[in-house]
Amino acid sequence: MPDFCAAYKCSNRRCLETRTRGITFHMFPKTGERRRKWEVALRRDGFAASDRTLLCSEHFRREDFDRTGQTVRLKDGVVPTIFNFPAHLQTSVETRSTTTSSRVDDKLPKDLMPDVGATGERTLRGKRQATDHLYTLPASPKAIKAKLEEASVRVRKLQREKSNALRREKRAKNNMQALLEELKETNLINEELKDELQCY
Repeated sequence: MPDFCAAYKCSNRRCLETRTRGITFHMFPKTGERRRKWEVALRRDGFAASDRTLLCSEHFRREDFDRTGQTVRLKDGVVPTIFNFPAHLQTSVETRSTTTSSRVDDKLPKDLMPDVGATGERTLRGKRQATDHLYTLPASPKAIKAKLEEASVRVRKLQREKSNALRREKRAKNNMQALLEELKETNLINEELKDELQCY
């Protein structure tokens, strides 16, 4: 029986096609609290995950994954956040309702007044708030410096991983070369077969 993703309107199933697209599948957590968070995140009435229920990697952010080993794993405590919900399951944007917040709205210039449109999306009188553009630079120099430092640390980590991988590859090639030489010396393979194996 094929394994399908349990998310709303997601038709991904575990097969060769999804594997070649880089989609991985992850079982629901075994512990009660984490499992409950995943079930709530799906927003499906009366849904209870079984021991074989899966979610595909398209419902997690890129930073939710641990890709350091041979298999792609989710980091501890991660909850799925990326879904294609219908309008009635979307979370609504809360409007200001207290007298203090309405007084603040009165003092704002008209072009900076928040406006919730028919779609429920907050805009600033014709300008969209930049909450969906997480790649933009922060306003303060300290925040920019912190973001730069974070990116530098990530670059250094990736460079270390790359050099380690190159060293492992070189070690494997040397081991294979030594093995071929040993097989040739003990006459277990001939010169022609040795030459063919060396290309691999």
